[in-house]
Amino acid sequence: MRITLALLAFSAANLLAQTTPPAAPQQPNAIAPTPTPGIAYIRQNYSKYEYRIPMRDGVKLFTAVYVPKDAVTDGKTYPIMLERTPYSVRPYGEDQYPANLGPSDLFAREKFIFAYQDVRGRYMSEGVYTPVRPYKPTKAGSKDIDESSDTYDTIDWLVKNVRGNSGKVGVWGISQPGFFSTSAMLDAHPALVAVSPQAPVTDYYLGDDSYHNGAFMLAHRFNFYQGFRQREGDPVPAPAQNPAAFDYGTPDGYEFFLNMGSLANADEKYFKHKQPFWLLNLEHTTYDETWQSRAIWKYLKAIKPAVMTVGGWYDTEDPQGPLRMFDFMEKNTPPQTNMLVMGPWTHGGFSRSTGDRVGNVNFGSNTSSYYREQIEFPFFLFHLKGKGDGKFPRAYVFETGMNQWRRFDSWPPKEAKPRDMFLRENGALAWDRKDSQAFDEYTADPNKPVPYIAHVSTGVRPDYMTEDQRFAATRPDVLVYRTPPLENDVTITGPIGVDLKVSTSGTDSDFVVKLIDVYPPDYPD
Repeated sequence: MRITLALLAFSAANLLAQTTPPAAPQQPNAIAPTPTPGIAYIRQNYSKYEYRIPMRDGVKLFTAVYVPKDAVTDGKTYPIMLERTPYSVRPYGEDQYPANLGPSDLFAREKFIFAYQDVRGRYMSEGVYTPVRPYKPTKAGSKDIDESSDTYDTIDWLVKNVRGNSGKVGVWGISQPGFFSTSAMLDAHPALVAVSPQAPVTDYYLGDDSYHNGAFMLAHRFNFYQGFRQREGDPVPAPAQNPAAFDYGTPDGYEFFLNMGSLANADEKYFKHKQPFWLLNLEHTTYDETWQSRAIWKYLKAIKPAVMTVGGWYDTEDPQGPLRMFDFMEKNTPPQTNMLVMGPWTHGGFSRSTGDRVGNVNFGSNTSSYYREQIEFPFFLFHLKGKGDGKFPRAYVFETGMNQWRRFDSWPPKEAKPRDMFLRENGALAWDRKDSQAFDEYTADPNKPVPYIAHVSTGVRPDYMTEDQRFAATRPDVLVYRTPPLENDVTITGPIGVDLKVSTSGTDSDFVVKLIDVYPPDYPD
């Protein structure tokens, strides 16, 4: 397949600003992770209760609630931290305790009431699960439900029935639970005062999980749906079970999918007609009503609770969701506290790692530990308990390269200016446009695909965005355009867009464009 790329029609709508002298880093060079409280600590300080909370349509949702013991013995009150998840609230049983509670290790020691819920149709909850259930702005009656109404009903029951609660509720969640926390903001219960969607799924087609700007994320979706199955038969509640790992029969994912043949064969050979979520992805390959109805970010207007949206610069699954929903809320009557946090993290990496590096790139400090202690914890502590000064920036962003946290009053920053870059002849990348009709072309061979990493894999590596790109740059079917060595520091801040003019002899083509920081030749490997 021959592909022609018109050079002069490429522009990257970058928001660029010359680097100002950096402010002093706002975090210590090393923040050690807080020790996990452990099962013994949780058992000693919390009492566990299990409830089946009725929704307005009669369906009951399984909810595990952990209450500080002094809420009963000493009459103390605590706010509620709620997470709703499709991934199980294990361990089940009122005598079974986890090693930790809350978004990080800090919360259990501070003491909150923690509530975890299996969402409708998952594990121990009744009902039928619908992936990223569409929001219904208008509800005709008690049978007209969505994740917003389920969250409202859950909060209403908790504040009325759980002993020792202060009447204030915070909600958080990562990935799909990030979608459920986003749903909580719509038609929010009056007791809900703080919400943190983290790496949230907000639009399956425009950049989150299934499709990244129209390109189907085959390896990721196939692997995910192997372990995320619909309950078979009647929706009878059942505890969590770990599915057996799928055997690809080869370490080479491309070989596996090539031998599988048409995508339609995946259902016949591997899913055995038992994975409707997979079929949903294959049957809707354009931005149709199925995806638009699930684009929850479009409904985020006049939000009342305080919001802290969290994302990662190296999130391979949901990179666009946090940025898109923050931007939309800012333009549509945002809440008083509407904070965006973007750090150098993979999908959910801020919750479980030190955050000192991703793959080949070192960030010089424990960015995840800093986030958990200096950003996330203070956010909930202020809004739920009134502790702290509540002075939060509009955007709290980690600047890679300089390796420092920056606070901004807006995102993108007001001082950033849009700039264009242009592809030029002889592999040049320039700030100025040259009026000519030059073009480059290359031959793409499906039997010799361009890999995204330097080694074989069946899945999607979470750190592939930091992979050394020399393995691809030397291929004849990859076009490379470079600027001369930069004479001054340049900070790239804000959204990047690409305008390509192409022609192809093939029937279908996907294009991947990477804007890369080229390290000097003498930089250590």
